[in-house]
Amino acid sequence: MIPRSADWKNALATAVRDPAELLALLELPREWLGGARQAARGFPLRVPRGYVARMAKGDPADPLLRQVLPLGLELEIVPGFVRDPVGDLNAATGPGVLQKYRARALLIATGACAIHCRYCFRRHFPYADENAGRNDWQPALTHLGAHPQIREVILSGGDPLLLDDGRLSELVEALGAVPHLERLRIHTRVPVVLPERVNEPLLALLETSRLQCVVVIHANHANELDAPVEQALRRLRQTGALLFNQSVLLKGVNDRADILGRLSEALLATGVVPYYLHLLDRVEGSAHFEVGEAEAKRLMVELRETLPGYMVPRLVREVEGAAFKLPLL
Repeated sequence: MIPRSADWKNALATAVRDPAELLALLELPREWLGGARQAARGFPLRVPRGYVARMAKGDPADPLLRQVLPLGLELEIVPGFVRDPVGDLNAATGPGVLQKYRARALLIATGACAIHCRYCFRRHFPYADENAGRNDWQPALTHLGAHPQIREVILSGGDPLLLDDGRLSELVEALGAVPHLERLRIHTRVPVVLPERVNEPLLALLETSRLQCVVVIHANHANELDAPVEQALRRLRQTGALLFNQSVLLKGVNDRADILGRLSEALLATGVVPYYLHLLDRVEGSAHFEVGEAEAKRLMVELRETLPGYMVPRLVREVEGAAFKLPLL
């Protein structure tokens, strides 16, 4: 039997990268291929085969497909859509360290992702320059140690769970040695798109860390939560970590109250709390996903009429320079 650590690396290595292959696997017409290949030159296609298997064949409107298929629409220049929509570069305070909020700092742990979501707000981010783990962790750790007001570190990227077990363990243990840190928050899409990554070394690391661990996953549609994903989420929860979900409101993916409701129901069934529903960060290339603020508020009112309050995510927008995510209701 192949060790689980090799399982997830193999699943990552064999991800679909060619738009022609994705269209063929899903039995979709090749008429989209020209625009898809053009868009993929600027932001490559990458989607694990297990995630592709959750898509409906022959359905160009499949909500999972829409999140990953490059389209010629991405090449259109739309006013107001920029390369750094939430001010990440202006928030850089150290090597791969972003600090937007008073007691929390974010580490860009890696530039790699298991899946390339077409609406990604960091699709233009200069990972080669702003990456805490580019050479070693020490400069970022020194920065954190010099700022005792920071009590929580957020691992982001890219996706921090694409660090291999040894590298991730090295980082988490080093963070645990910083005396004023209390919490470790991991922002990750990996349990949803590459559930094989939730292996025994990762679970042991979360369970034994001195820091209170919070895992914030990213799912936008209930169809993403198949049986392997549900199992991975339950195993994460058994470590004692708190699990939350962040979604992005996306036109043609989840811009209906019934779809959002089903997602909340599916999340809670696996022990994940619906946390945030973000309005789209207006990154260049993503305008075709945008849902207006008025429509978003209407959806939230409808959602509140059908779900108990603890299952309704907070509708928010991130604004550069704001001291917190701005609630819209």
